[in-house]
Amino acid sequence: MGTQGSAAERAGIAEGDIRVLVENGEYWLRNRGDIAMMAVTVERLRARWPRARIGVLTHQPGILQAMLPEAEPLCGPDWNWRPDGWHGRLSRTAGTRLVGPAALRWRAATDGPKDRLRALRSAAARRRAAGPGITEHVTVPEDTEFPVEIPAAVEQASLVLALGGGYMTDIDRYQAHRTLNLLEHARSLGIPTALVGQGVGPLRDPALLRRASEVLPGVGFLALREGRRGPELLARLGVAPERVLVTGDDAVEFSYRLRQAKIGADIGLCLRIADYSRVSAAAQATLGRVVRACAGQLGAGVVPLIISEYASEDRLSTLPLLAGASGARPAVGRGGTPHDVARQVAGCRVLVTSAYHLAVFALSQGIPAVGITASEYYDDKFHGLAQMFGTGLRIVHLDDPALDQTLTDAVRDLWDEAPSVRDALQQKAVEQIDASRAGLERVFRLVESGPVRPGHHRGG
Repeated sequence: MGTQGSAAERAGIAEGDIRVLVENGEYWLRNRGDIAMMAVTVERLRARWPRARIGVLTHQPGILQAMLPEAEPLCGPDWNWRPDGWHGRLSRTAGTRLVGPAALRWRAATDGPKDRLRALRSAAARRRAAGPGITEHVTVPEDTEFPVEIPAAVEQASLVLALGGGYMTDIDRYQAHRTLNLLEHARSLGIPTALVGQGVGPLRDPALLRRASEVLPGVGFLALREGRRGPELLARLGVAPERVLVTGDDAVEFSYRLRQAKIGADIGLCLRIADYSRVSAAAQATLGRVVRACAGQLGAGVVPLIISEYASEDRLSTLPLLAGASGARPAVGRGGTPHDVARQVAGCRVLVTSAYHLAVFALSQGIPAVGITASEYYDDKFHGLAQMFGTGLRIVHLDDPALDQTLTDAVRDLWDEAPSVRDALQQKAVEQIDASRAGLERVFRLVESGPVRPGHHRGG
């Protein structure tokens, strides 16, 4: 799709003509774990290519500008780069300094009432569809057709980079197909492609398996956040092993930087209920009762940890569990950042969480965690994470007939073990940070050693 460029041409590209199109997996920017991964990756891209344009596909341009001022939003209806030149730079500066903070304040003020109304509607729908006892959300029908929607910005991209997430799986087929379509189109134009920090699977849907086997073998590089399932699944899909590297989650570095020298004194708690994480009412009651009892016996506070603001799913499931806890701490506000939550985690001695990225935040700082799972999806997430860190993560299934005792033992054991596992966990975090940076170095080389594309030197 072009000819090999001279050293001078490459220097010119490195000085400002590179455009990185980032597929972040979560366009509404309501998951602080995903934002943490994106923050680390954007920082690394900016360090390598200081004058590059880093565009992120999003439905929330203002929120992106508030959270990640080093990136620029690519949003509908045209999904294209903004004009270059002084007026484009002025627009981006105004967005970062004015629009972004205003958008974050507006979301914080309005999300509560909107989410309470959605929750009432969702609860009524669940009662009609599922009956009592199980909380679940509506899923995408299996026979759904996924249109090919390609953002115009890809035409001028130097690199298409799909960031880590749990979307390359049956439970998020829309986002999986959207990402695969984008990667396939970029490759057809000769644009380098890569995936980093990915969790792949469970994957059994025939149509999604077929698309993945058509697209993923042609991707330039794939970095996985775990080695338990991903490498074998990619091999079955036809991906060459030399294109795959297990690096760990990209949010590891984000949280590791916020570690504290002093061991915390609280118990962190997060329960998420969604279509991919079914939880019975009895299990919810047991979880809350055990954590409150352990906190009382150990003289600990209980910190509600909110990682996802999507439909207030973490708030609606977690905050009621603190009712009656003598040492209940306040939750982060709806406008809170990933840094705010990671700092809350730093004040904990143990976490009990059904949210994967909170376990990442904890283990990366040397804090042990109990991973709560009620589905194969979370089994894979937590067992993969446990393998990456080697210690400090105890996995408990909510369908355990002895849940009360199993959970109590897990919390108390990890509370006692917290000082002894701290250094080992932090060392594993450092190893994953090094691996993640080495993986991104391979991504950089896809661009810097490849042909100079004609579109690099066009205006916006």
